[in-house]
Amino acid sequence: MNISMHSSWLKYTLLAASLSSLLGISGCAKKPEQQAETKQETTTLNIGFQKYGILPIVKAKGELEKSLAAQGVNIKWVEFPAGPQLLEGLNVGSVVFGEAGEAPPIFAQAANPNLVYVANQPPAPTAEALIVQKNSPIQSIQDLKGKRVALNKGSNVHYLLLKLLEAHNLTLNDIQPVYLPPSDARAAFEKGAVDAWVIWDPFFSAAEHQIQARVIANGEHLVSNHQFYLADRKFAESNPAVLKTLVATLNQTTDWVKAHPDDAAKLLEKPTGLEFAVLKTSISRMGFGVQPISEKVAKEQQYVADAFFAQKLIPKQLVIQDAILKNDVK
Repeated sequence: MNISMHSSWLKYTLLAASLSSLLGISGCAKKPEQQAETKQETTTLNIGFQKYGILPIVKAKGELEKSLAAQGVNIKWVEFPAGPQLLEGLNVGSVVFGEAGEAPPIFAQAANPNLVYVANQPPAPTAEALIVQKNSPIQSIQDLKGKRVALNKGSNVHYLLLKLLEAHNLTLNDIQPVYLPPSDARAAFEKGAVDAWVIWDPFFSAAEHQIQARVIANGEHLVSNHQFYLADRKFAESNPAVLKTLVATLNQTTDWVKAHPDDAAKLLEKPTGLEFAVLKTSISRMGFGVQPISEKVAKEQQYVADAFFAQKLIPKQLVIQDAILKNDVK
């Protein structure tokens, strides 16, 4: 893959997504049909998505449009380069539903009490890892003492690194953190400007396939690494039937992806610009199934929020339960 060709997708800084409180256009606007005699109304549902994940597969398959059409709902798909930008779009009203990893919603909740967690995919702890070059002398986490470790500040892998170090009686003070977005981190990693890189899929899979990066440790037994589906609170509470259809379709889509990983990888080749083999590996490490937020998942997300507050990455302590949708969308 030519990394520079995809810099617009890869380059972002999580902390820049502090999320303003400006009002924006409605992400779910009603308009009367042109034929006055029917007096029917349709709703346009603006869904935010990224190039990789389940939502672009849902978009490509087109089944959600059919399911929601019966409820008088049209879909407008709005693409974002990453989770923080997507949640900023949700904050200002340009979308009312979208998908992001475990870190962006924490920053979003700190700035926007109108965001709610609707559902999540099961844990995917092996979809992120600490990697080194194939010929690196580093063989263990202990070997990271004094070494330069690249990571995206405030991201899911920031939490993974904290847990990896903690499990080996180390802290961030024992290493040299180098905060870089994925594209810059990949370049620094290849040039040897950093000794290790903590990264998530599909960037993780790309490094394995393209430069034979070696895994020192992944998130197994340490982190959950959930993928979350989030919505505007007012929209979510007012449209339980639409959310039920959304969650059901997402769940069915993950079942399809699990059963047809080759087809799913092919669907993602064009939007991501990644090779089939890279995508197939990253898909194999996804969490399959989409369900409403359980108490266990909320507690795990609380651990992440508490860790970020302790690191002064967010300005105040959060209560994740405050942002969990109370409606039953099973």
